[in-house]
Amino acid sequence: MPRTTTASNKGKDESVRVVVRCRPMSDKEQESGCERAVDIDVQRRQMSIRRPTGESSQRSSDDTIHNFFFDAVYDWNSQQKNVYEQTARPLVDSVLEGFNGTIFAYGQTGTGKTFTMEGIRSQVELRGIIPSSFTHIFDSISHTTSRQFLVRASYLEIYNESIRDLLSRDQNKRLQLQEHPKEGVHVHDLSSFITKNIQEIEHVMTTGNLNRSTGATNMNEHSSRSHAIFIITVESSEIGMDGKAHIRVGKLNLVDLAGSERQAKTGSTVKF
Repeated sequence: MPRTTTASNKGKDESVRVVVRCRPMSDKEQESGCERAVDIDVQRRQMSIRRPTGESSQRSSDDTIHNFFFDAVYDWNSQQKNVYEQTARPLVDSVLEGFNGTIFAYGQTGTGKTFTMEGIRSQVELRGIIPSSFTHIFDSISHTTSRQFLVRASYLEIYNESIRDLLSRDQNKRLQLQEHPKEGVHVHDLSSFITKNIQEIEHVMTTGNLNRSTGATNMNEHSSRSHAIFIITVESSEIGMDGKAHIRVGKLNLVDLAGSERQAKTGSTVKF
């Protein structure tokens, strides 16, 4: 079950939303006769986990079902578009207004994190949060006449506590976190590319994906064994009532995390 968390910073107010999405059973799970142990109540925003029938007889009835409540829940029939519109769109709107936000999916390997975040870009109905945010940002810019925009994209990977710039020509170089008096904590020397449309920002992401560390695991043949963060910085300039230009800067961090399970469980072999 991938958990998508969104956080935005508006002045002194900070909010975090935790959203749960449960994927459908795979063909292998269905063929093996696996039993679904999760129930989703979308209206109540509740997820219930019950013990498989083979184990319930060994437990008391009060210990059979555990209920959890979240900001939103999505079952195995949920659509990519609905997840984006209800969960991510408000945060991306705030980034366009000059606030910072982060969206990430958390869960074990094979739970659908990458599908939720990226999906299948070539099919509109299967596009995930990241490509949907690209369309959202540039569509909003094209319909805004009162402000001038500049969109920049960066892409980094964190693996074994090392930071690598996925857009750098030198993939052996490791970057360092530094603290700047004005910018705060940032990755020193991380490259940034100006993108003017959806095609350009998708090209930046495709280039970075080719440099990601992946590897086969017991749980997923093409698992991402690293954390990847795609950073979109949106700067806008608007002439105020005083006749001066007022600058807003919003940053959107789109994160695809590695599986949350222990590496020993996955039997992973990593490829760079």
